Amino acid sequence: MAIKGCEEILESTDKDFDIISVCVGTGGTIAGLINASNNNQQILGFPVLKGDFLEDNIKNLTGKLNWRLCSKYHFGGYAKISTELVAFINEFKLQTGIPLNPIYTGKMMFGLLEMIKNDNFAPGTRILAIHTGGLQGIQGMNEVLRKKNLPLLDI
Repeated sequence: MAIKGCEEILESTDKDFDIISVCVGTGGTIAGLINASNNNQQILGFPVLKGDFLEDNIKNLTGKLNWRLCSKYHFGGYAKISTELVAFINEFKLQTGIPLNPIYTGKMMFGLLEMIKNDNFAPGTRILAIHTGGLQGIQGMNEVLRKKNLPLLDI
């Protein structure tokens, strides 16, 4: 049912995008987006888990091949965070007004913007980044960061 629900995220106007980007936990959200996408769209998933087991999980949830995982932006794994990621999230919010969470969306946007900066997409490529929420966890993460004497996330 979760995958079916995630198939409803994309609307008809989203068919104009070439790339759809989403963070990946267990693979359900990306599977729903893959199922709902057009075959000419590429779905990029940014796993927050360390390891390469997710690809098989996602293959079992969809028969389409228009997707790939960008696995080098997990920052050490689930709920792992670095001063670099905190600085990125804070700067992104300052520049755009959009808050990101450190577990999921922060890692996705870090990776996506690094890929853009490194010319991984042709000029004119239309990219849609799906913000999946999770902002309620920022205060808890700040408690962890405070105990480690690390920079805090802007709320």
